[in-house]
Amino acid sequence: MKSREMEFQTGEGIVLKGNLNLPDSPLALVIFSHGSGSSRFSPRNSYVAGILNEHHIATLLTDLLTEEEDEAYENRFNIDLLTKRLVTVTNQVRSLPETENLKLGYFGASTGAASALQASAHLKKFIKAVVSRGGRPDMAQYLEEVVAPTLLLVGGYDTEVIELNKEAYQKLNCLKELHIIPRATHLFEEPGKLEEVADDALQWFERYLVGVSSRKLAN
Repeated sequence: MKSREMEFQTGEGIVLKGNLNLPDSPLALVIFSHGSGSSRFSPRNSYVAGILNEHHIATLLTDLLTEEEDEAYENRFNIDLLTKRLVTVTNQVRSLPETENLKLGYFGASTGAASALQASAHLKKFIKAVVSRGGRPDMAQYLEEVVAPTLLLVGGYDTEVIELNKEAYQKLNCLKELHIIPRATHLFEEPGKLEEVADDALQWFERYLVGVSSRKLAN
């Protein structure tokens, strides 16, 4: 697998950094949109990305805020700003020779799920699948315009977020599923729960992004 650090120009004089992981013979690319207070070094998202990489799905973990911007608490909940940045990153990564022919999906966590869904509504032609982990899809605008098959994953003990996801779920008109993972809290820190998240995400991306099980290809 090839890994390298990327830089993305926002047009505002801001440079965003990301980590691109390209497995051998990649079948698709999933771009991660992190939640409030998190970064491209998030151990939970890195774990999920690693599972996807093992099954020939490339990943891009990128920061949508600079360290200085992230210190301003309100920026973490500025979904319009995060969406604009995610669209910019997506358009730039689509122009790279090594990724230009790969189908694209989003994996969003916490507030990052809102920006992923909002960006997918803007980029209907290019985003083929979305997964939300403990997300706040209720904070996204244009939910009715999302066309990418969308999977919402929420911990069974995360009662407030479950209700918010149910509200967002009703607004989505795309192919959609809401999975409540039993006995899991918001960060899926309980033994085996993050593994369930990764497996659900992998199956969703294989079905709707790749279109064929990479497990079969690996055998």
